[in-house]
Amino acid sequence: MANCSSGCCGTDNHQEEHSHQHNHDDHDHSHSNSKLGLIISLIIFFSGLILDFWVKADWFTNNNWLRFGWYFVSYLLVAFSVFKEAFELARNLDFFNEFSLMGIATIGAFAIGEFPEGVAVMLFYTIGEMFQESAVNRARNNIKALLDVRPKEATVFRDGNWSSVSPDEVQIGEKIQVKVGEKIPLDGILLSEKASLNTSALTGESKPSSIQKSEEVLAGMLNLDQVIEIETTKLFENSSIVRILQMVQDASSRKAKTELFIRRFAKIYTPIVFLLALLVTLVPYLFVENYVFKDWLYRGLVFLVISCPCALVISIPLGYFGGIGAASRNGILFKGSNFIDVISNVTTVVMDKTGTLTKGVFKVQDIVPEDIAKDDFLSALSSVESHSTHPIAKAISQFYPANKIPDSVEEISGKGIKALDDVKNVLAGNTSLLKSFGIPYPEELDKIVETTVVLAIDNLYKGYVTISDEVKKDSELAINNLHKSGVKTMMLSGDKDSLTQNIAKKLGIDSAFGGLLPEGKVEKLEALKKNRKQVVAFVGDGINDAPVLALSDVGMAMGGLGSDAAIETADVVIQTDQPSKISTAINIGKATKKVVYQNIVLAFGVKIIVLLLGGSGLANMWEAVFADVGVALLAILNAVRIQNMKFK
Repeated sequence: MANCSSGCCGTDNHQEEHSHQHNHDDHDHSHSNSKLGLIISLIIFFSGLILDFWVKADWFTNNNWLRFGWYFVSYLLVAFSVFKEAFELARNLDFFNEFSLMGIATIGAFAIGEFPEGVAVMLFYTIGEMFQESAVNRARNNIKALLDVRPKEATVFRDGNWSSVSPDEVQIGEKIQVKVGEKIPLDGILLSEKASLNTSALTGESKPSSIQKSEEVLAGMLNLDQVIEIETTKLFENSSIVRILQMVQDASSRKAKTELFIRRFAKIYTPIVFLLALLVTLVPYLFVENYVFKDWLYRGLVFLVISCPCALVISIPLGYFGGIGAASRNGILFKGSNFIDVISNVTTVVMDKTGTLTKGVFKVQDIVPEDIAKDDFLSALSSVESHSTHPIAKAISQFYPANKIPDSVEEISGKGIKALDDVKNVLAGNTSLLKSFGIPYPEELDKIVETTVVLAIDNLYKGYVTISDEVKKDSELAINNLHKSGVKTMMLSGDKDSLTQNIAKKLGIDSAFGGLLPEGKVEKLEALKKNRKQVVAFVGDGINDAPVLALSDVGMAMGGLGSDAAIETADVVIQTDQPSKISTAINIGKATKKVVYQNIVLAFGVKIIVLLLGGSGLANMWEAVFADVGVALLAILNAVRIQNMKFK
């Protein structure tokens, strides 16, 4: 992705890009194996310059064949791999690329007797390539070191014994053992009483997490203090760490508009440069009285060297790749560099409440049955709610475990559950559920701020429970940071409007709407997007958020507590479940885009100036080398800065 050749060749097809990337990996490998050749070439080159311009030895300066041979040996040591790559690309009918451009320019320099300049172009180009290779590898390794924590083996209990197998051989429901210092190989449920785990590979959070029995643990977490046992709930191929790695790998194939433009630009630009260099050389013959072919050929060669688009096609993808790496280190996964561009322009952030701004950890508070014994009330409510994965339903099931299973269960989106239990029709959910079935209930229920779950049996109201959820510690900080960045905030929730407005006021959210079904959230977002100046990000964590995540300009999912559907649909995943990471993601997007635009201005600005000077004969091959390799190196160093930036 970040190699100059792929950009110069302008490969748009992903398969072609993959093939070309493979070729360039070989090219990079040859670079790493030719460092000795580069050192020898540098020694020969600089000793030649000393003999030519400092010592001015007659036996060297006046012997043209000796000078040629001396510099040509230095040239061959660094030029071979370039010509090899040019030949490989020519076999695929790609004749206009950086390799052929460098080759023609340097051969031309030798042809007119400018031996030092010819070697300098190829030598410094090779040095530049090695810097580029190092920068790309650094960006790639930053992500790889953070995420490539896939365990190599799993200790599974089979036939009365513990045995080590590959994680992809372990089935769902098997018991595995994880020793101290080992990574958990598969997602599962903790069978041991407790565990202390380092979750930094998944969340970017270095603080150890304390997990209790029956709670979920994820592949990639590091066991810190005692041997633990786990019952697997997912196959290795579906585990959290494999899913994250796949997201990062896919991110490199989803290009930003700027990247795609530069690729198309380079594909057209390079052949035009060849034509212009030819015109610079030949057209003056028709207009210049004392035309000297050698002088104008030199200007044409200078033009070729200056115009190589390396700085653009290397530094721009590297800038985006650096942004993805910086985000990964902050526990944020961008699924493509295109989303870095979009998120930098966000004007409004719309958020879900439960699991996004609140912890999503609910506890039963008040139990108010009516015309029914408390135990019977809780038993009926729990048996119905035990079939739901909603956090509120889980809170009820944990408070009063179900002791029977309903005969049939039907989930009514955004309202609750309808079940048949012992030949009785049971409804459990919010007051909207009772309204839709025409069941009367006390009016004061609608005035309760906390979340309420009501129960009706055979069309008769039987009471309610209140459920409380805790606001996340950094939710207020998240809203403040967004406001400081000039971003408007909105909260959409399926919870009752009174509770939604209460939390919105507490956090300082600009506007909030409660009591919304999934389609209601979609309608609110569609209304926002009617204003084309609005760039909307939606942040959610539940299955019911998937349609809104898909509709928004940038969908952001909470990756720790979030549902698989939300994470799969989202464009950006916040692994730490921290709302404050929303503004961090926006800041990373803005910083990345700023660096990319700086590189574009730098590359074009310097090249245009030196091109004009070269065409008029005021710039020589040495200035051309700076305009090409020098600017490329400056742009690369600027792009690498993103990986070292601190973001809040």
